[in-house]
Amino acid sequence: MSVTNTFISHLLELRDRLLRTLLVFVAVFICLFPFANDIYTLLAQPMLAKLPAGGQMIATAVTTPFFVPMKVAMMAAFLLTLPHSLYQIWSFVSPGLYAHERKLMAPLVFASTLLFLLGMAFAYFLVLPVVFGFITGIAPQGVAVMTDIGNYLDFILGLFMAFGLAFEVPVAVVMIVLFGWVEIASLKEARGYVVVGAFVLGAIFTPPDVLSQIMLAIPLWLLYELGIIIAGVLKRQRDASPRLPDEQG
Repeated sequence: MSVTNTFISHLLELRDRLLRTLLVFVAVFICLFPFANDIYTLLAQPMLAKLPAGGQMIATAVTTPFFVPMKVAMMAAFLLTLPHSLYQIWSFVSPGLYAHERKLMAPLVFASTLLFLLGMAFAYFLVLPVVFGFITGIAPQGVAVMTDIGNYLDFILGLFMAFGLAFEVPVAVVMIVLFGWVEIASLKEARGYVVVGAFVLGAIFTPPDVLSQIMLAIPLWLLYELGIIIAGVLKRQRDASPRLPDEQG
């Protein structure tokens, strides 16, 4: 098969897998849209629980009551279809990987999905109550805290993304070590820079209270250390095992 035909076949396969991913996402989105308001109510609980008695959220734009549930349904559909989407990506790239890389990537894909969801759960159950407790606690006397539902959704989605990505640190560390991009000794030497960077990221992606910044920075640092430990164990196991034919040379 010529290079041109091979390239075209890869493009066709990529198109098919993107189409499958999109169709599954749309199908799940359509199923979830009728329940979008219930999902939003669940997402709003950390804020509603901190509002004074009789407090509520508001919609300041005409189209907000429609577009906010749509965004909620899209977010839920993205999370539910994430395993399928990652499977399509995995199926597309796996033929071009060596056998030892295919053996490594499947657990990493599973771990990255699980860690992202754990990061979101950490933000929802631990961080958001602290953040909203701080925000409502500093409101001046006589000021009613009534958050716009669209602004609230954008805020929590940003926190979900920040903590979800932060929890991916062990996967990133394991990958760069096992693929030979960085040595474990170099990662240990960079520990001080990582700690400083974690607190900088905490200051950027969280509200201005110190506690919520620490709640992002400390897990980020600990996950970095966990990634170094796991990468060291896996690297020793790989070095001690017989090399596969595609690893030699």
